[in-house]
Amino acid sequence: MIYVGVRAGRARYYIVVVHLTMDNYIESIYNKVVEKDPHQPEFLQAVREVLESLEPAIKKYPKYKEYAILERMVEPERVIQFRVPWIDRDGKIQVNRGFRVEFNSAIGPYKGGLRFHRTVYLGLLKFLGWEQIFKNSLTGLPMGGGKGGSDFDPHGKTDAEVESFCTNFMMELYRHIGQFTDVPAGDIGVGGREIGYLYGAYRKITNQHGTCVLTGKGAGWGGSLIRPEATGYGCVYFVQEMLKTRGEDFKGKTVVISGSGNVAQYACEKSIQLGAKVIAMSDSSGWIHDPDGITQEKLEWIMELKNVRRGRIKEYAEHFGVDYSTKGSPWSLKCDIALPSATQNEVDANEAKMLVDNGVIAVGEGANMPCVPEAIETFLEAKVLYGPGKAANAGGVAVSGLEMAQNSQRLFWTREEVDHKLHEIMVNIHKTAYETSKKFGDMGNYMLGANIAGFIKVAEAMIAQGHRA
Repeated sequence: MIYVGVRAGRARYYIVVVHLTMDNYIESIYNKVVEKDPHQPEFLQAVREVLESLEPAIKKYPKYKEYAILERMVEPERVIQFRVPWIDRDGKIQVNRGFRVEFNSAIGPYKGGLRFHRTVYLGLLKFLGWEQIFKNSLTGLPMGGGKGGSDFDPHGKTDAEVESFCTNFMMELYRHIGQFTDVPAGDIGVGGREIGYLYGAYRKITNQHGTCVLTGKGAGWGGSLIRPEATGYGCVYFVQEMLKTRGEDFKGKTVVISGSGNVAQYACEKSIQLGAKVIAMSDSSGWIHDPDGITQEKLEWIMELKNVRRGRIKEYAEHFGVDYSTKGSPWSLKCDIALPSATQNEVDANEAKMLVDNGVIAVGEGANMPCVPEAIETFLEAKVLYGPGKAANAGGVAVSGLEMAQNSQRLFWTREEVDHKLHEIMVNIHKTAYETSKKFGDMGNYMLGANIAGFIKVAEAMIAQGHRA
């Protein structure tokens, strides 16, 4: 395989420029996607990765070809694009684009986050929505796949500007969402503040307390405990299960984490709780190396820096007197466990090789598709435990599903109850992916196991519901 790579910031985007190693039928599906969407490299990369994994399932169950499941699945059921005018601090009207990709609803209402970031465009959201189909399927909860967002960047904006944007964004989005239709959540750039403004606008527009219509809400008005922690905690729980297959655990292990946002913070916290030493975190400007380890007290300092002061990770290095670099990446450090939790395509082939050479034994994707295809190949060839994002970071949407369940029942579960349910879900996702990989002849290949298991559940639902599903 040959890839052409383009780097934007700390993310890399890869376009496949030669034929892939697939059977003719699957390759024909992929080529049609390339023909229709040649300028959506993230989506093409994600589709390719899944289609390659599905070859054994298509051969074992030819009915999926007969019912044209792949042809139907690679096309979103609905794509919505709209303009979002809003008022800036100077009283001037600004205009951004808003999107919602409702990809597949065979097993439940569309479910997936909203991302507000300058890099957002249709191809990025199609990639995320495609991944969400399989991720949501793996949780065992009745949720379809969707994703949305805008090229609006909330960083540096005043609260009034963010509220103006969120209100106008919801003025269009409300027409397309609902607890039995489409239930958005947060993502990059959409945290508690943004969800609050979005929900407030929805409530005013519709005159309904539609508590199931958005997840990630505040605990005092329909949200769930453990939701902020869920993706990071869930990633660590999944890696913990992978380690158990080799008689290992987190205790005494050295961990490197990228990112310093929500996912990275709570992956760090849970790693510390399990006895590991976390030595690195990052943001889009650079990364820090703390050889003594990020303690719980230091992590609380990072949380205040990032969540309240909205500062840069460089300030941690200055405050605690540790190394900070704007060059290279934390993947050059010697570690046992790597948790890429920042953004897509942040770990390239060279960095993967550095991790392998330095003795990494497990990689858990806290972000969506943070490892480029060549990096994944490097991990699999080296027999490194590799947890793909659609399995390893499914904890966030799992607790979103639990939030929906609480809303529907007008119940509020304790922190311990939700954490227990989250842990159970992540254990079951691991078990499903592991057993599926074994069934299809490549035991321990979690990418193959997760893709096939997630696909089969959705495919069976589509067949049962007829050709329009």
